[in-house]
Amino acid sequence: LAIDRGLLHGLLAGQPVSDAEGVVGQVTRVLPLSAEVTLLIDRGAPLPVEIARTGQRAIAFGGGVDGLLELRFLAASADIQADDTLVTSGLDGIYPPGLPVGRVVRIAAAGAAGVFGRVLAQPAAAADRRRLLLVLRVERPALPAAADPASAEPKRRKGRGD
Repeated sequence: LAIDRGLLHGLLAGQPVSDAEGVVGQVTRVLPLSAEVTLLIDRGAPLPVEIARTGQRAIAFGGGVDGLLELRFLAASADIQADDTLVTSGLDGIYPPGLPVGRVVRIAAAGAAGVFGRVLAQPAAAADRRRLLLVLRVERPALPAAADPASAEPKRRKGRGD
């Protein structure tokens, strides 16, 4: 998806994009006057989510049938129901927690081993039907001084020759 704002408007790659209903995707390429957004429903755009009702976490993958999101690797015993709301978990450091992502529409039975079930969700956002999008400027916390590579100089130990 191309949008008509870019570097000259303060956009940066990695910024989350939303519409009035929920998460649309993420800015992945920025030019001076435009930017490219990778949609949440794209196959290569996994997103950490949380089931609002239970707080259980999962990962939503795009590229599902009929434009649906797929929650993979959920235990068969997971407490999830049709119409459960999915929101961003905030664990990826890209999307702030609590943004609407979608609504569970189908729950398939677990596989033969009985370990994992398959859950499909309808995205909350409708990027193909919206003209206005919101690019979020998320403040990321500063790294502690110890994590700064410049300050991680090895300390010299005093030996016999010092």
